[in-house]
Amino acid sequence: MIARLSGVVAEIGADFAVIDCGGVGYLAQCSARTLATLPPVGGVARLLVETLVREDEIRLLGFSDRAERDWYKLLVTVQGVGPRTALSILSAVEADELLAAIAAGDKATIARAEGVGPKLAQRIAAELKDKAGAMFIGKLGAAPKSGAGVANAGDAMNKAANDAISALVNLGYRQAEAFGAVAQVAQSLGARATVDVLIKAGLKELSR
Repeated sequence: MIARLSGVVAEIGADFAVIDCGGVGYLAQCSARTLATLPPVGGVARLLVETLVREDEIRLLGFSDRAERDWYKLLVTVQGVGPRTALSILSAVEADELLAAIAAGDKATIARAEGVGPKLAQRIAAELKDKAGAMFIGKLGAAPKSGAGVANAGDAMNKAANDAISALVNLGYRQAEAFGAVAQVAQSLGARATVDVLIKAGLKELSR
């Protein structure tokens, strides 16, 4: 099982890259975003890899970072999303934008990817909403290590978001709905996102 490739870029195609590792060229299919991060031919690159083993082939998929690889693993758990479709989505929507879109149930953003119609976009948003909502709320509270004040603000936002979600669930809304609503309004309100404001804005979002 190959998990990572480190070597010289031998070739870059429309949807793949060939990485020369000790004289052996490994072809890895990649998203457009990953290909854009690679140096020109002759430069040194590193790709995280998923290895697909089938009866008639062994295929490598390359990713520029862990976030993209993790999203790939989530996307292919959805019925109708294979490796090609997952890479298409990751080419059209960057990881953070995809996280926010799924958490908020924004199927239009997901459907920007080639080969993804409204029905499949809806299925992706619905099936991954709980996971994406939890990830999104976690990111809201993840503050950069640039001072106690910033960290405290991040902790406060995380607590406010989780408290608002709990309140909406107690009002009878499903957890996935509460995650999506709070994620949507917290993204736009930012530091102003107190518990009361999040609950009120979340209720307004849920009533649409």
